[in-house]
Amino acid sequence: MKALVFDAYGTLFDVHSMIQACEREFPGQGAALSSDWRAKQLEYTWLRSLMACFEDFWRVTEAALEFSCRARGLSLGPEAKARLMDEYLRLALFPEVRETLAALANYKLLVLSNGSTRMLSAVVENAGLTGVFAHVLSVDAVKIYKPSPAVYQLAATRTKLERGAIGFVSSNCWDICGAASFGFETYWVNRSGATPEVLGFAPKATFSSLAELKGR
Repeated sequence: MKALVFDAYGTLFDVHSMIQACEREFPGQGAALSSDWRAKQLEYTWLRSLMACFEDFWRVTEAALEFSCRARGLSLGPEAKARLMDEYLRLALFPEVRETLAALANYKLLVLSNGSTRMLSAVVENAGLTGVFAHVLSVDAVKIYKPSPAVYQLAATRTKLERGAIGFVSSNCWDICGAASFGFETYWVNRSGATPEVLGFAPKATFSSLAELKGR
């Protein structure tokens, strides 16, 4: 294995670090709104891929927020929406990420994400990870979302490596299945003890923390 490719949202960056921001806007609804928002965000990426109606991840995320608030009967004004959306530009890193990436510096490190180029540049810079990754790759280049093979091909093309020489790391089991079906060696960071997907593909290894990857 010569390169390690990381999913961004939920793997390196905690998408639920915005719970407090949701709570400030809608007291008593923070955790539930954050959960709904993330679930609808993912659903919209899959639906748009199937519909062949690509919109970048910023707009998908915004639409998911609008839906989630509407479904909960929450009035989302333009200023509140702007504040919550801006949280995606400064998501917190999971605690073990910085040390783990430093320990893996002998590999070529990449990010491969559904995030738009602008969103990824902002969140990587805000986290102080500029220069850590050889490439930060967005689905913007192919106009379709994971788990389309076209997305995983971006990493193979950019690194000029055979698929089996690339390790793929994600906290999302559906993403792991997509990458495994493409031919990457996959490592599932299952922090929440989630049930594995039944899609015919399994990770090479499953960890409860990204830090466990250092021992591979």
